Amino acid sequence: MTEEPIAQALARIELALDRAESAAREAGELAGRHARLKASVARSLHELDSLLEKTGK
Repeated sequence: MTEEPIAQALARIELALDRAESAAREAGELAGRHARLKASVARSLHELDSLLEKTGK
């Protein structure tokens, strides 16, 4: 029995693992960006609410 199919299968598994790890890192980065954007929007809306209160609307 030749070991070539086993080596090819291991190579495909390693590539798939690399892609999965990369996707997980990107998801983590996106989650951080989302949290920062959400906080920024919340601050902006709070400032807008404060301005509207001051104008009596």
